Amino acid sequence: MQPAVQQPADSKRYAKCVEASKRIRFDIDQDVIRGRAFDFSKKFLPDGLSKVQTLTFLSEREKRLISQIQGRSYANIFGLVERFIAAKVLEVSREHWFGDQVALEALVRFTDEEIKHQEMFRRIERMVAQGMPEGYSFLPEPNAVAAAVLGKSTWAVLALTCHIEIFVLAHYRESIDPDGNLSELWKDVFLHHAREESQHAILDELEWVRADAKLTPAERDQAVGDLIDLVGAVDGILQSQSAADADYFLRICGRAFGRDEVEQLRATFLAAYRWQYIVSGVQGRFSEVLGRLITPAQFERIGAALAPIMG
Repeated sequence: MQPAVQQPADSKRYAKCVEASKRIRFDIDQDVIRGRAFDFSKKFLPDGLSKVQTLTFLSEREKRLISQIQGRSYANIFGLVERFIAAKVLEVSREHWFGDQVALEALVRFTDEEIKHQEMFRRIERMVAQGMPEGYSFLPEPNAVAAAVLGKSTWAVLALTCHIEIFVLAHYRESIDPDGNLSELWKDVFLHHAREESQHAILDELEWVRADAKLTPAERDQAVGDLIDLVGAVDGILQSQSAADADYFLRICGRAFGRDEVEQLRATFLAAYRWQYIVSGVQGRFSEVLGRLITPAQFERIGAALAPIMG
């Protein structure tokens, strides 16, 4: 396969990502953790992500505990998805080996940063585990999930990746940054994460559009089916993890709840996870790019598949 020829405007966008990567690069210990521990007297996830404000029968302590449990899974799920993201970006960088070397550098930096993020989230899990009761379980296995995702078309994997990077930025900007009641270390983790992901979102879009340009209409239609399958698989992970996390909360919160309250707790965990990892990402920029690449009929097909998840 001949390397794709980059347009000058795209080359400039890759170059800007390289410049930003050099400028904002962080070290996990020196810039993020800095010898600190998590403050368990404060929330981890803001209410806009955890949805705890809907659980009016909970005390403030219980709402804080849910934000910490959800925050723990929030970090672990990012570590999970970055396993397949790093592998896919490393794969697509191959097409730049003998082409635009600036684009190649941008993608190599992207891969390096995603590997670093995985290590950061593994560190976060170990630190959080020290401050929470035993019994928490993170169910999905990163390598198995990555292998399943990477079995789908490049177009679909890059679409899912772009979706993820975009909602990372939205979550930080709209929910995490404005909340002054979160653990300071937790906020710093996601500040530095979002800074690097802001470049990744640009690169995802560039590579997704490049992949799209190579497809026939029939191949693109199959790729849309792959994307629908991937979103369904993500939802399956969220269903199982939300149930495990709700069970964990019920075991460690220190009191019993009525049947209706338990059902509401379970439903809220799932609704929060779906909002975090699916619903919040299908709005705005992602939908704009997707809409330029597919037909109205394909857009409707995706919408129909998302309808049960969107509620």
